[in-house]
Amino acid sequence: MTAGKKSGFVALLGRPNVGKSTLLNRVLGAKVAIVSRKPQTTRDRIAGILTEERGQVVFLDSPGIHRPRKALNAYMVRTAQRIAEEADIAVHVVDDRKAAAGEEESLVRGVVANLSVPRLLVVNKVDRMGEAEGRRRLGALMGGGLYKEGFLMSAATGKGVRDFLDRLFSLLPAGPAYYPEEDLTDLPMRFIAKEIVREKLFEALSEELPYSVAVTIEEYKEEPGQNLVRIRGEICVERESQKGIIIGRGGQMLKKIGTEARLELEKETGERVYLELFVKVERVWSRHETMLRRLGYV
Repeated sequence: MTAGKKSGFVALLGRPNVGKSTLLNRVLGAKVAIVSRKPQTTRDRIAGILTEERGQVVFLDSPGIHRPRKALNAYMVRTAQRIAEEADIAVHVVDDRKAAAGEEESLVRGVVANLSVPRLLVVNKVDRMGEAEGRRRLGALMGGGLYKEGFLMSAATGKGVRDFLDRLFSLLPAGPAYYPEEDLTDLPMRFIAKEIVREKLFEALSEELPYSVAVTIEEYKEEPGQNLVRIRGEICVERESQKGIIIGRGGQMLKKIGTEARLELEKETGERVYLELFVKVERVWSRHETMLRRLGYV
């Protein structure tokens, strides 16, 4: 990129399930972050890279900020706070649920208020709440001077996204591109494979079980001569009963999850994928810092 371009990091912050990952994927026009209707899907820092003629924006998707009750939840909140601190612009995303005065929103505003960078507010899911209600919600939240500017948006349909991007580019400093223009993320395929398997688990499992599940990729081996990628993953659960649910009768649930993950991985890699998944029990892993580190949450 030549001189005169803009570049920088934009943090997407908010409570769980407000549409941060959907917004990231919409902006990029590609799926980088996994998406689920279940809250607390994002557990790590997810970077999405948008490169245009006018510059480059690195969006940092973050775990939803909430009151942590386990070591895993505390890790997620710390990750969101670190992302906020490394950004050039902070974007607070809220949605159509009437929880703006709730505890989780107060926690998010507390994080945002401590930042010295420009702070923007996005009222998302305007397609569901309606334009009038969206403007009312935006006006109520903009009071107090916490945010430099506010936007109505629907990440699901793309409404308002272009105006939002235009404003980001106007606020970002001049600078070089941080990544090659063809890159959409800085995540390695091993990490993407883990996230895809975890997304399929979230989609297939009901109630609280997805929150007791972690995925590690034990082997990721490319065989270019055979147009093949071999992946071996472990699904970690907290109880024997959970292991049985994931495997399913005759192994059918695990087969379904593996097939769906393999098909998506083949789209991502452009190669054939041989995916093996195993399930093991690590009792109450989500409550212990040592187990979190073993599972890659550091």
